[in-house]
Amino acid sequence: MAFCICASSSSLFSIFASTPAINPISTTTAPALCSLRIVLHFPRHSFLSLSSSRISKNPLRATPPPRYVYPDPIPEFAEHETRKFRAELLKKLSEEKETFGDDLNHVIEVCAEILSDFLHEEYGGPGTLLVEPFTDMFTALKERRLPGAPLAARVSLLWAQNYVDQDWQVWNSNLQR
Repeated sequence: MAFCICASSSSLFSIFASTPAINPISTTTAPALCSLRIVLHFPRHSFLSLSSSRISKNPLRATPPPRYVYPDPIPEFAEHETRKFRAELLKKLSEEKETFGDDLNHVIEVCAEILSDFLHEEYGGPGTLLVEPFTDMFTALKERRLPGAPLAARVSLLWAQNYVDQDWQVWNSNLQR
């Protein structure tokens, strides 16, 4: 197969494909039609020529990337972190006595119980801290008609984001010594 690219004096380009059977531009009329003529010849099936020796007998297969498996929760860490959380939450929410009134200890217990369950059952280190336990805190406080549910859930979430992953790393680095 051959391709002929011609440019006329008016700068219009035309592309003609010619085959051995049909040749729209003969060698005698081409100089008259074109001031520039480029003919490229490609052997038939040149892009499909494969020898059987080049084909692998073991086809390539996609393999999934290695999957990181998070460690199981550590009960001792969960208990330690829950105690720390309870103390910090009491300290933070005590500043809002007008919001919580006499229900402050109930609010802290609900939040600490939910965080403890999460740390015991699901938390496996950095990358596994979820928002779900904090939305559960909000919902549980609302269902029990305890005051300050949005504030307690938000303070709990912020505390966890700032300390849980960091405390996990410190806990595990102390275990390796």
